[in-house]
Amino acid sequence: MRFHDCMKIIAMTGLLSAGSPVFAQQPDQLWGQNAEAGKGEKTRWFTEAKFGLFLHWGPYAHFGGDIRGKRYYGITEWIMNRDKTPAAEYARLAGGFNPVEFDAEEWVRIAKASGVKYIVLTAKHHDGFAMWDSKVSDFDIVDATPYKKDPIKALAAACKKEGIKLGFYYSQFQDWHEPNGGGNSWDFDPKKKDYAAYYRGKSLPQITELLSNYGELGIIWFDTPGNMNKEESAAFLEKVHQLQPNCLVSSRVGNGLGDFKDFGDGEVPAGVVKGAWEAIFTHNDSWGYSAFDQNFKTPQEIIRLLAEVASKGGNLMMNIGPMGNGKLPALSEKYFRATGDWLKVNGEAVYGTGYSPIAPQPWGVMTHKPGKLYLHVFHRPHNGKLLLPDFTAKAVKASLLAGKKPLTMRQQGKDVYINLPATLPDERNTVVVLDYSGELKEQPQTPQVISTQFERLSLPAQGASLNGNAQTKSLTHSYYFGDWKHAMCIVNQQSVADSISYRLRFTEPGDYKVVLQYSADTANERREGLLELIPAGKAMQEYPFQVLLTGKHDTHKPLLFIDQAVAVITVPVPGEWTLRVRPAKDGKELFRLKQVLLEPLK
Repeated sequence: MRFHDCMKIIAMTGLLSAGSPVFAQQPDQLWGQNAEAGKGEKTRWFTEAKFGLFLHWGPYAHFGGDIRGKRYYGITEWIMNRDKTPAAEYARLAGGFNPVEFDAEEWVRIAKASGVKYIVLTAKHHDGFAMWDSKVSDFDIVDATPYKKDPIKALAAACKKEGIKLGFYYSQFQDWHEPNGGGNSWDFDPKKKDYAAYYRGKSLPQITELLSNYGELGIIWFDTPGNMNKEESAAFLEKVHQLQPNCLVSSRVGNGLGDFKDFGDGEVPAGVVKGAWEAIFTHNDSWGYSAFDQNFKTPQEIIRLLAEVASKGGNLMMNIGPMGNGKLPALSEKYFRATGDWLKVNGEAVYGTGYSPIAPQPWGVMTHKPGKLYLHVFHRPHNGKLLLPDFTAKAVKASLLAGKKPLTMRQQGKDVYINLPATLPDERNTVVVLDYSGELKEQPQTPQVISTQFERLSLPAQGASLNGNAQTKSLTHSYYFGDWKHAMCIVNQQSVADSISYRLRFTEPGDYKVVLQYSADTANERREGLLELIPAGKAMQEYPFQVLLTGKHDTHKPLLFIDQAVAVITVPVPGEWTLRVRPAKDGKELFRLKQVLLEPLK
């Protein structure tokens, strides 16, 4: 859709200088310098909102993934670029866009019923088409289509009526319609482009229109800054803050600027990120409407993703691609409303919460408010006893958030045990509220709990301790064009000193199958590794294995992983162990390890 597709365009057209921090650094590293931005009053509404609705809507919705007799799988808002449709022909075809069934109040009612607190609409995407009556360009919905109305004006009025914050997405650099806009190299010679003229003549004036004519805005969501310099990015920021001092600007304004951080499309950071930030996902495999893409995320997937993002301190902005006639896809409406029904009961555990001071557990994740820890239970332990480790405060009482039913509990040192009902009230996500007194401290070094009470336990790459040159790295890949996936993996294990390890706390004796989930290409194939298990005070157990071939890493193809069972271990008594993985000898990289899986054996 945006971030990584821009990287593809950059590679083809040279739109971005190699040193741009927006694309050269890992997201959490980039945002470290601006983390304090999330602590001010200005971003308070945003950090408390937690759930937003993205709407990708433009002429591409009219095409629905099919243009000039060709069907394009993956993201459809890039269809002009993918098809290399000449700008003049695209403008002629866009004249068929006529969303006569659009009802702004209906959209906002659905959004409100879904529990979202803010909406961001694509005012202008990369195709250069304005979804309002722009006086800067005639390539807009009023002048270039038979619709002849300004849907943004209606949406602004409906949002104001229902008390939902409104924001606009604006592609400030790419514009495939304009000779001087970034991105269109099939019509316009890149060597003859004068972006500064485009910036002065269209981009900045249109931003001024959006900021001046639609009332109070919550967000201007910029995207793909390309080779804009820092002064140009700063001028956008200044223009927004000058005309609307309370309006927030996304980090994709470029050059390390912005009021909050947006991660890559479809990406959740590996751990807690402090400050104001947002994870952005789309409901199916495309951001714009696709007539043949029915791969919608279920309510369970949305609810659990929302809880995971909130547990790390961020917001989830989930996208819907409205249809060309102005209606929302039926399954999007249905599944968003189902998410809203869950939030009506459990919203206290999401809205206004902060990140969890305790790491995720085998049963789920946690969100936090002073004096309350919200336990989002995705998986019920077989024995119904929920273990919360490294709890430094004093547990006062536990209850189900839905219905306020009290639950029996006990605290033993830093362990809290809560007895769950025989059946979880909501298998998608049952929230338990734990009231406490005293100080609940962050515990970054907590051993990972391993228990026979779960079918399978995951030790993710980001939870490992790294030694030598071992590193964690987010590997981007995709299924369809622009359908970006992100796999956090351990890489660069080349020598015997490049080990990774996990501290494990086994709560019961038993046998466990150890499975390594990894990706490996021909450079890794047949490398030998060692799985080492070190019980406290006892001799190390060593299990050699050989790496199998899965395939090369290509950002524009699926990244394939194999689940390789390498050992069955026996844990005779509860206690702490260390699990370590390393190359058996020096050489090429061992593999790209995504996670270690432990399966209790019956």
